[in-house]
Amino acid sequence: MRVSDFRSDTVTKPSAAMRQAMSEAEVGDDVLGEDPTINALEQKTAALLGKEAALFVPTGTMGNQIAIGVHAGPGDELLCASTSHVYVWEGGGIARLSGVTTRPIDTPNMMLNREVLEGKIRPDDGHYVRTRLVTLENTHNRGGGKVHPIDDVRAISAWARGHGIAMHLDGARLMNAVVASGIAADVWAKEFDTISLCFSKGLGAPVGSAIVGTVEHIRKAHRLRKVFGGGMRQAGIIAAGALFALEKNVPRLADDHANAQIIAQAIEETDGFQLESGTVETNLVWFQVDPRIGTAAEVVAKLRERGILMIAIGPQAVRACTHLDVSTDDCVRAADALRSIAQH
Repeated sequence: MRVSDFRSDTVTKPSAAMRQAMSEAEVGDDVLGEDPTINALEQKTAALLGKEAALFVPTGTMGNQIAIGVHAGPGDELLCASTSHVYVWEGGGIARLSGVTTRPIDTPNMMLNREVLEGKIRPDDGHYVRTRLVTLENTHNRGGGKVHPIDDVRAISAWARGHGIAMHLDGARLMNAVVASGIAADVWAKEFDTISLCFSKGLGAPVGSAIVGTVEHIRKAHRLRKVFGGGMRQAGIIAAGALFALEKNVPRLADDHANAQIIAQAIEETDGFQLESGTVETNLVWFQVDPRIGTAAEVVAKLRERGILMIAIGPQAVRACTHLDVSTDDCVRAADALRSIAQH
């Protein structure tokens, strides 16, 4: 039985061409700054995002946690949406690794805006933590893969900078936002001090993320990468996959977005399922299961019997994610399976 895996865009396998690029990569000791492939990747990523420098790291979580440590430390506080990846899905790293307090903020659409941040800066008083950082996520995973509106981002950035507060972007799926919005990566990045960008999601590389910022930000990030155990040696082998992904796989993200619409349409048309966040904009489809059909886990189990893999996140919430290793036919199969489950 054919298996179509919609659990995440992290399940992609490197293509034959990507594997060849990896096997032929020129390498050196990256901790000594001597891996030419990593150096090329960092330069390309920094240029893409319009920043001075970049740092290659093994994972997006490490990238985010390093960036937080660059901007804040014990006795400091960051502001983020209560559904942010950095807060919900990074193992409490904000507190464990940097001693930073998190102030999660609830919003109707799960994303921050200028209005909900009003009044959230702590007084300059020894009784309080110091508000030092705002983190945003684009696209916003738990917000249904939505693109964070650029006007909201600009308003938040202006507010933060007006108060001397740093801005970090969890840009794990930033290139999805770029393709969906038509707004260039450096335009988004202009509003942030640091950005993390993941190569191993929709871009299809097997490993790796990068952090970008000023030369001084990246100098600090290097020290934290060492402390967090992220220093790598002849890692140009994996950086080559990331470089290939960045050069070859960005435009095709539009295919993933189009394929996600096939699943989203089936959910909209099927009694018993409901899209969580309205119109699907990118490659993530979050939907709620009516209890009369069953729990999210039960629906996911029935899908698995049909060779369709999705993931239950919460009692009634299911997420499907399209990527380069699922075809249009796979998405049609998934849509038909969802309709069948709802009818039985």
